[in-house]
Amino acid sequence: MTAAKQVMVIGAGIIGASIAWHLSRAGARVTVIADSPAGGIATPNSFAWINASWGNPEPYFRLRTRAMAEWTRLAQDLPGLPLTWCGGLCWDLPAADMETYATQHSAWGYGIERVDRAGAVLIEPNLAELPDVALHVAEEGVAEPVAATKALLADAERHGAKIISSTVTALVQTGGKITGVDTSHGRIVSDEVVIAAGVGSPEIAATAGIRLPIETPPGLIVHSRPYRKLLNGLVLAERLHMRQTAEGRIIAGSDFGGADPGMDAETTARDLFAAMKAMLRGGEGLELDFHTVGYRPTPIDGFPIIGRAEGMDGVYVAVMHSGITLAPAVGLFAAWEVLEGERDPLLAPYGLSRLPQ
Repeated sequence: MTAAKQVMVIGAGIIGASIAWHLSRAGARVTVIADSPAGGIATPNSFAWINASWGNPEPYFRLRTRAMAEWTRLAQDLPGLPLTWCGGLCWDLPAADMETYATQHSAWGYGIERVDRAGAVLIEPNLAELPDVALHVAEEGVAEPVAATKALLADAERHGAKIISSTVTALVQTGGKITGVDTSHGRIVSDEVVIAAGVGSPEIAATAGIRLPIETPPGLIVHSRPYRKLLNGLVLAERLHMRQTAEGRIIAGSDFGGADPGMDAETTARDLFAAMKAMLRGGEGLELDFHTVGYRPTPIDGFPIIGRAEGMDGVYVAVMHSGITLAPAVGLFAAWEVLEGERDPLLAPYGLSRLPQ
């Protein structure tokens, strides 16, 4: 019998957790190594919107809709996963752009419904500011990011994965192949290394001469104290985006990536929270609990980096901004490529070789 492949996954955010889960379920001997708690750095600060919404060229739309379907499959395989298909109500684009988006994405099969003010009231009756026209996509949803990541990692452990808290200091090369990692606790060998460390990925990859050209724009999101239910789903309004979490917190940013923190993040957070309260009927008792500033690992062309690094065997890269939406599909496809050497056609545009080195 052939020995199971040993795979090291660097990163314990939603992408690393999904890859580790899919690898372990496929029979690989998996070790997850991270220097931060489950959820990593970007995942806990995510708006957590699962969508294939506006601004996507068709190939990326197809990857995102496949990922949405894979979230449903993942929830069936992992009961209790904190996933909700709550729908999204959108009017944060100019009228002409909204119409273009609705026409284009409807033609691609996205379930967009045009609603008037009366229709918006039925969907979100507690909004104080209502649009004349909005778009509603019932199939959009959210996955509570940290809870989902913890669930994936815990089930991966039940299937034999090891979770190690340590810092990766370098990739280890032997004869032109990555054969493991050096860490703050010593060297660990493996047959393949997956870099899924978000904003920390470029520094790790650089130790083997691999350049990952990404940007890390900050995004501030405000979080209320838990409150009675005011929102049914995602609200993507002109002034801000908001939703209510499973524990009752209302979270909001100037868009789904979060607000620019500016020179004084505390002031930005207070102003943003005041704007959020003004948009909600019955929200007078809402209290600001805390704000987060997340740094989004965004490849310079805006699209994911998923695949092996050319010219260096034994290393696989998975770095992207849309981690919450893409996680289950990326986990499935990456595990298949790492273990079987077969690349899903949906990943064709997203290899590292497309970016300048």
